[in-house]
Amino acid sequence: MPCIENNKSSETDCFEEGETVLLVDRKNRRYLLSLTVGDEFHTHSGVIPHSDIVGIHEGTLLRNSRGAAFLALRPTFSDVVLKMPREAQIIYPKDLGALLMRVDIFSGVRVLEAGVGSGALSMALLRAGAVVVGYEKRQDFCEFARENVERFCGRELLERYHTEVRDVYNGISETELDRVVLDLPEPWRVVEAAADALRLGGIFCAYTPSVIQVSRLYEALADSPFGLSETVEVLQRSWHVVGAAVRPDHRMVAHTGFLTTSRLLAQ
Repeated sequence: MPCIENNKSSETDCFEEGETVLLVDRKNRRYLLSLTVGDEFHTHSGVIPHSDIVGIHEGTLLRNSRGAAFLALRPTFSDVVLKMPREAQIIYPKDLGALLMRVDIFSGVRVLEAGVGSGALSMALLRAGAVVVGYEKRQDFCEFARENVERFCGRELLERYHTEVRDVYNGISETELDRVVLDLPEPWRVVEAAADALRLGGIFCAYTPSVIQVSRLYEALADSPFGLSETVEVLQRSWHVVGAAVRPDHRMVAHTGFLTTSRLLAQ
């Protein structure tokens, strides 16, 4: 189906079969789907055939079988993380952004990630240019994370993404790593192995939901070659802006987890 004629974009900007699309309804509810001709998108308010989306431009307003309106957009990475299929709890976008900055991820940096889960952190690291080795105890999580990376970021990123079914608590095979990033319940058990695997000046990072975990981690870091340890949490508050009514929203995305970073120093 060619792009609609009254849109100024070229046909190459049209949605294609196999592409991921974000549909947003009037109540700002968001739905993520992969376009397959012959499939349909169903809600309580009606149906939209995928074929109605293939060939139209991003930003087009669609109506389903009952006249309900949906805006068709290409999802941002934040949309993907929040709406993608998952087998384990994810690190939320507000924390992913802070993590990339605090761990200083750039093109070509070598990262060991342990606890890949559904692949949200893997995707963030890969999109920023990192070369990632992922340790995960469960085979199904390894496979699911790779599927999500390919589906939402493209097959080419798999060239920089290697996953292994193994327990990082039992050690790290890689050496001269630039970064070690953990999303695990007991990161203090990895401190010694991380010190051996990182290059001098390399950064260790752990994402933990509990302050008790942070305390245990600091005890291990204090008895190690790591230094300059810091812990932050990121709070996200949106605002209600309608005419003269300008105020913070009543609800906010508050505590999700703590980010602890430390640098490997010379003895």
